[in-house]
Amino acid sequence: MILGLDKDEQHQHPNGGGWVANTATVDSTAYVDGNAQVSGNAWVFGNAQVFGDAQVFGNAWVSGNAQVFGDAQVSGNARVSGNAWVSGNAQVSGDAQVFGDAQVFGDAQVSGNAWVSGNAQVFGDAQVFGNAWVSGNARVSGNAWVSGNAWVSGNAWVLNPLEINGSAHVVTLVSYTQIAIGCQVRTFSDWLKNYKTIGKENGYSLEQIKEYGEILKYLIKAAKVYIKRNQKLIAK
Repeated sequence: MILGLDKDEQHQHPNGGGWVANTATVDSTAYVDGNAQVSGNAWVFGNAQVFGDAQVFGNAWVSGNAQVFGDAQVSGNARVSGNAWVSGNAQVSGDAQVFGDAQVFGDAQVSGNAWVSGNAQVFGDAQVFGNAWVSGNARVSGNAWVSGNAWVSGNAWVLNPLEINGSAHVVTLVSYTQIAIGCQVRTFSDWLKNYKTIGKENGYSLEQIKEYGEILKYLIKAAKVYIKRNQKLIAK
């Protein structure tokens, strides 16, 4: 049963027997297991599954073929959809979204306005928050934190993905070969060749173009050492 609610304020879902607050909405096609709980104004619909000791509460939505299980929690205004999985002791909260074939597990946390999508995995003690995006085949693990407006795609990170705050946009090492400035993601060589033109097209001043040129050169140089260290940690 759901602690804090009277018996007449909750019921067992016919498909699985899990406990559902009368204020929550669970489709007949969804599955809620015996020890799982859906409470608050949460919605579970489509073919979504909530099982184990998982909890979905607040205004959270779990939809599509998504699964929430283990001791995982989905809360706040969070959305878990598509074929996504949230499991273990993972927590998805705030206005975060986990969708596509993404997986969040272990003791990982996804919060704020963060998005985890594609085939991305966030696990271990990793945290993704703020307006951060983790997408593609990216792996964020260990004690890594991805925050602010950072983007991570492509490769695994145990270390916190490297980023530098410029006067206009954050510059982030999003994979072993790519850098993001704002919402533009390009290879190292592409940025070095075209940053002046891209800066002009996006309204950067001459001083800002020079600033971002220096940031790019520094970040690319630092990336070699940073990536090598990250790869060694992954190999352990």
